[in-house]
Amino acid sequence: MTELAPLTAPPRPRLRLRRQRPGTLSSAWRQPLAVAGAAIALMWLVIAVFAPLIAPHDPLAQNFLPFAHPSRAHLFGTDELGRDVLSRVLYGARLSLPLAMLLVALSVFVGTVLGLIAGYFRGWVDGMIMRLTDLVFAFPAIILAMVVTASLGPSLRNAVLALVFVSWPTYARVVRGLVLATAEAEYVQASRLLGASARSALLRVVLPNVIGPVIVLATLDLGNAILLLSGLSFLGLGAQPPSPEWGQMVSTGTEYFQNWWLSTFPGLAIFTAVLAFNFLGDSLRDLLDPRSASRDVKRAL
Repeated sequence: MTELAPLTAPPRPRLRLRRQRPGTLSSAWRQPLAVAGAAIALMWLVIAVFAPLIAPHDPLAQNFLPFAHPSRAHLFGTDELGRDVLSRVLYGARLSLPLAMLLVALSVFVGTVLGLIAGYFRGWVDGMIMRLTDLVFAFPAIILAMVVTASLGPSLRNAVLALVFVSWPTYARVVRGLVLATAEAEYVQASRLLGASARSALLRVVLPNVIGPVIVLATLDLGNAILLLSGLSFLGLGAQPPSPEWGQMVSTGTEYFQNWWLSTFPGLAIFTAVLAFNFLGDSLRDLLDPRSASRDVKRAL
């Protein structure tokens, strides 16, 4: 009688899972919107830096025939004073982008400092800061910015200051909420028990854990800052002629509506810049959102 060979289970095929760290920069760059936003934003930043080398003509020189249609000589045509519109649009990036970044940076600084103080110390300090933010939020941002700019005087500097005044409460509220959720964490309590001062705990322990959402909000707010600055210039409260600023150029184009190129090309510049920073902000939000990270883990498994 022959012996039967012991039954053994067939070897299971080894599945090689492709490991991918969720929330990494490489996964974010695979998103088409992130690539498009980064490309457009980089294009405008390069234009802002090298506008004197890229622009074909002086943006203030009145050397050409007024209201010339777009052609090979003037790709974007000329305006009512015979200035090259393409050159003015390119030079407009040197005004709109740096001022928008300065506006957002000042708003982030003021709002983050006040939000950290309100969320960490609480009590009457928190109440006073939050009532001030409620007071600013009670008015529409553009209306309040118009009032502040009109009281200070129409200029780009005053427009930036007015927009900082109406923009910082958003960051203060976000940072305060994050600090309230973080201040009770064990690692924060441990740092205080180990002798860390309130200032040290805020800057070294609490701030690094709340800065991610602030960066996302600031990136998204860059597009809004460009819109608000252009809106104030459109209303005559920001850049003044002959500055080649996009909002002011659109405003001039509305006076000569039959010459469509005067406002179309500056409007497209505003549209593409705002769209680029919105794409980048959405991609950063997905990158730093833990729920997006968990979805990437499930997809990788």
